Amino acid sequence: MKKLLYPIIIGLLAVVLTACGSNDEADKKNDEKETKTTEKETAKATEEQQKQMEEMQKKLDKQKVDEKKTVAIVNDEKISGAEYNTVLSTTQMQMQQFGQDPTSKEGAKQIKEQTLTSLVGQKLLLQAADKKGYTASKAEIEKQLAEIKKQYESEEKFKAALKQAGLNSEMLNAQIAENIPYTKYVEKEIKVEEATDEEIQKYYDQVAEQAKTSGQKVQKLEEMKPQIKEQLEQQKKQEKLVKHVEELQKNAKVDIKI
Repeated sequence: MKKLLYPIIIGLLAVVLTACGSNDEADKKNDEKETKTTEKETAKATEEQQKQMEEMQKKLDKQKVDEKKTVAIVNDEKISGAEYNTVLSTTQMQMQQFGQDPTSKEGAKQIKEQTLTSLVGQKLLLQAADKKGYTASKAEIEKQLAEIKKQYESEEKFKAALKQAGLNSEMLNAQIAENIPYTKYVEKEIKVEEATDEEIQKYYDQVAEQAKTSGQKVQKLEEMKPQIKEQLEQQKKQEKLVKHVEELQKNAKVDIKI
């Protein structure tokens, strides 16, 4: 869930007065002046930073489409602008995390393509899951919703996070209802072989070499083995999932509208 953080830097001036000069009014005035100057500079820097973030958000919001607009049709099933905007926000955030500018001409083009590719792939997988009879029960939806809410200290903070992510309760429930059969389908239908000892060793050697180069300490193989095994198998599943979507798309009718 997207969270916008506005870091506030507060400048503090430590004033040390000697016993002989503790009553010197001139020193006090100078200290007060310096404190006020520092506070003003900090406030100005914070204001500038917030202004830049607001300007960036305006540019990002311009990439959104009308929520009611149909952005694509996959096998006669429409993908709405609301769905597009939700995935778009996530893609924008990921690009920023990698230090890229999502508002540049090239960045905007890349984001649009990635968002549409992701949405079409999700829709194809959901349609495949539906054909196989995978569903989400009310109890499963409520359980997953409760797990999400646990991440927040209060209901107010949970609602604030929803708002920041451009979601409401109804939209979140709909996403959960789709996510459950999707997850079941991927777990049951996309099978991958277990990571071998050779693969784990090779991956560990790469990690150890990188750590050595950067002067970091690396854990022993046995300590890292379960984590490496899981990561390699997730990687395999992701690669197989991409190929599976490509196969589904060969027999699908996809019409992009934007």
